[in-house]
Amino acid sequence: MKHVIIGTAGHIDHGKTTLIRALTGRNTDRLKEEQKRGISIELGFTYFDLPSGKRAGIIDVPGHEKFIKNMLAGVMGIDIVLLVVAADEGVMPQTSEHLAILNLLGIEKGFVVITKSDLVDEEWLELVKEDVTDEIRGTFLEGAPIIPVSSTKGTGIEEVIELIDELTLKLEDREVDDMPRLPVDRVFSISGFGTIVTGTLLSGKLNTGDEIQVFPGNKIGRIRSLQVHDEDTSTAYAGQRVAINIAGLKKDEIDRGDVVAPVDSMRETLMLDVKVKLIKGIERSIENRTRLRIYIGAKEALCRIILLDKDVLNPGEEAYAQLRLEEEIVAKRGDRFIIRFYSPMFTIGGGQVLEPNPSKKKRFDEEAIEELRIKEEGESIDIIEKIILDKSQSFPTVKEISTFTAMLEEKVMEDVEKLVQDRKVIVFNLTKDFHLIHVKYFNRLKDDILGELKSFHKKYPLRRGMSKEEIRSKYLKNAKAKVGDRLIDLLIEEGYVEQHMESVSIRGFEIKYNEVQLTIKEELIENYIQNKFSPPKKDELYSITKGEKGEIDQVLNSLISNGDIIRLDEEIYLHKSTYEEALKILKAYIDENDSITVAEYRDVLGTNRKVALRLLEHFDQLKITKRDGDKRTLF
Repeated sequence: MKHVIIGTAGHIDHGKTTLIRALTGRNTDRLKEEQKRGISIELGFTYFDLPSGKRAGIIDVPGHEKFIKNMLAGVMGIDIVLLVVAADEGVMPQTSEHLAILNLLGIEKGFVVITKSDLVDEEWLELVKEDVTDEIRGTFLEGAPIIPVSSTKGTGIEEVIELIDELTLKLEDREVDDMPRLPVDRVFSISGFGTIVTGTLLSGKLNTGDEIQVFPGNKIGRIRSLQVHDEDTSTAYAGQRVAINIAGLKKDEIDRGDVVAPVDSMRETLMLDVKVKLIKGIERSIENRTRLRIYIGAKEALCRIILLDKDVLNPGEEAYAQLRLEEEIVAKRGDRFIIRFYSPMFTIGGGQVLEPNPSKKKRFDEEAIEELRIKEEGESIDIIEKIILDKSQSFPTVKEISTFTAMLEEKVMEDVEKLVQDRKVIVFNLTKDFHLIHVKYFNRLKDDILGELKSFHKKYPLRRGMSKEEIRSKYLKNAKAKVGDRLIDLLIEEGYVEQHMESVSIRGFEIKYNEVQLTIKEELIENYIQNKFSPPKKDELYSITKGEKGEIDQVLNSLISNGDIIRLDEEIYLHKSTYEEALKILKAYIDENDSITVAEYRDVLGTNRKVALRLLEHFDQLKITKRDGDKRTLF
């Protein structure tokens, strides 16, 4: 079922509130001051049932220039607009400004209602119609019906209702399966109930009992109850005017302009990448770094505009820009916004968010401008691919991409699966987290690692390879250890590298000793095997082994890298067969005696205390043994 929001717009005292009362039988002026002065200051909300049976919400927005920000808070989420023009005055300044705002916000359905038609004659009414026709030319209302009414006498009201009902059939369904977002346009408290917020649910659905977060900030609460059109409901859907009773948050913790959404589903930002357009008729241009007011959702914030592809933005022109905000907000790609000058305040343009969580961009950067062009014209899959490419260095998860885009994880995963099929993205599936990198980044990383290994083999030809830890710390420092290991495994699976113990080498690499080095190797191995648990100190090797000191070091390091020699510390080295025997003796002794001390281990090995202690400490680190006072037991 479609959920419809009708909005009115137009100049002050042109009869918007009276028209709504004629349509619904209800008065939307809820404040005493409004009723006394006869003008709408705050947003007014009510509903009525259409002939087709649909229930439509209707918003009465204030028309006075001083209340324009309240008007902007109300028009977000409107499906059908009634542009109200009084017959006795015709098009006025706020008529033009409201029309420009509606056009910039991308609203597509609506028509014009000429109120107070009973106060003028037919000839004057025709002049007003001509005036309106000229005004709406070139806007979304061009060619739309213009219906004269008298709200007090009821003439034309049925025609307005029937036309609204017809237009509802042409509306596209809201994204009820998308991530729910509700910009807050009113917040108040009721004794016995607590905090209430209202707004138009832009997408998704909310349920009683849902845990929610109020953005920006870490303000978490729970939906105690929901109301739609003054009636309690367990679920509210996109396109409905919703009142939420929030448990766990106080009224003063929430402001107009905040956004209610699922916990951790959005990310605060101080920058927005946007496509911005200025209204044709204004008399001012925008220069780079001009201070502006932005209105997005129900939020008003100050910002400076950084023009990325122009020096000056003139009336009627468009540009790519980055808005640098003075306070944190949340937004989603595709959100529409309005901009007004900081002072004097008047509407100058608006646009669309292309990237809600961008990095800082330089002006006239062709790559950055092309990126925004893709984000403007591309589908969601193109946007997700670009974000994955931009953020591959940090190996983002599907959840993080979901937060960056304010899309449901399920939707993101659908696009990711297509990108994997098209060999554009690689997924590392680790338990519950899906980490992503772009194939282009993988190829760059692969080339860098292979280049590093090639240099390593040239510099250390006798070493088996570079340690995994060194590769991780140099090229995968932004990835979790398991993710880094998975990437190295992928390089192994695809035949680029091979692993021997903790060393990684280019596939096919072999250590080749010359005759002198081969002799040194044999002498070192023989020495360590013969001396078993009383191995020579490193310094002693230079006198008992033939060869230069530097060459002996190279061969020793090669044997360590290859796993033939086990290094316990700077002084103590054992042949791998001796090391394995020491471990076998340890396990057998503990199996028989439940534990072992350093002295007992020393005696069964026939070695000195230093070697026995270092071996036990080494086994402790590997979690083979664990220390309990002066004894060790198996881990």
